[in-house]
Amino acid sequence: MQRWDLLELDAPDGTRDPIVLHSDSSARAVLIVLQPGQQLGNHQVKENALLAVLDGDVEIDAGGATITAGRGTVVRFDPDERHAVRAPAGARILLVLAPWPGEGHYRGG
Repeated sequence: MQRWDLLELDAPDGTRDPIVLHSDSSARAVLIVLQPGQQLGNHQVKENALLAVLDGDVEIDAGGATITAGRGTVVRFDPDERHAVRAPAGARILLVLAPWPGEGHYRGG
């Protein structure tokens, strides 16, 4: 068993300081602390992506819509679905990618 306190882990450089909590062929879990004003620009991944907001609020653009997601919200993106995530006031998110790496990912099959 492994255990992390996701509200206490330090990532002072925000998006430049992601913390990979777990990574194997089944999934990758990454803690990302978005400092105020930081964002994950418009992008896509080859895996199914689950984004859980642990603290703060994020604005998510996907599929032509924008939503605000707060603490306790989980959002799922399909493989190759384009999206962007912004944290105007800062936020802490958990990103789970599965399977890892997904088909077509430069590290996978």
